[in-house]
Amino acid sequence: MKRNIIIAALMLTSLSCAADHTSHWGYEGQEKPENWGKLSPEYSTCENGKNQSPINIDHALKTEHENLKFSFKPSKQEIINNGHTVQVNVSGDNQLILDDQIFTLQQFHFHTPSENTIKGKSYPMEAHFVYKNKDGELTVVALMFNNGEANPEIAKAWQQMPAEIDNKTILEKTVDIKTLFPKKLDYYRFSGSLTTPPCSEGVRWIVLEQAVTASDEQIQKFHSIMHHNNNRPVQSLNGRVIVD
Repeated sequence: MKRNIIIAALMLTSLSCAADHTSHWGYEGQEKPENWGKLSPEYSTCENGKNQSPINIDHALKTEHENLKFSFKPSKQEIINNGHTVQVNVSGDNQLILDDQIFTLQQFHFHTPSENTIKGKSYPMEAHFVYKNKDGELTVVALMFNNGEANPEIAKAWQQMPAEIDNKTILEKTVDIKTLFPKKLDYYRFSGSLTTPPCSEGVRWIVLEQAVTASDEQIQKFHSIMHHNNNRPVQSLNGRVIVD
């Protein structure tokens, strides 16, 4: 488990994610998600893991769980097209307190359509905010987007979204994540994995219940940069409990 967590931290904080990795993977053809586990022994968890993400969120267990405690501070943000997603690397002390632990935001990135589904519903786009604690353990906060009004925070990133793979630039106008998040922070929680190779497990997943909006034009612009869908299909729960 500890080895998986270390690998997860390295994969998710890398500027190029898996773009520079020796074993190529993707979302189409022979490198599609269904084949990831066969592409490299290092990716075997993608095929054999029992706590894989994403999932379909349904029949959640109603409980009293802690409120999410976020703190956001203005900091430098760097946007990169790594060939698998558009990712914004974040510096500074942006924190999430969960399970009496401090997790610091490393980066956020996007998938279209959504990777997780809620009661069978797929959303046009999903953002993942990747947090890490001092032990290298990861928490991913997922935010769903519906088609609707243009999103001014997404517009800041999209204005400088690189069209070419491995191109990166510093955002002149940083994304205000607090404003991007919905006002209500109700959430689903489950234990899962990275949604990209090596699919390491032991990742805390927080999926915000309330979606925000982005315009169809904004969502299509991201999709056109990727040239294809970049979502892993939902995985089996294998008896996991989803907490609401």
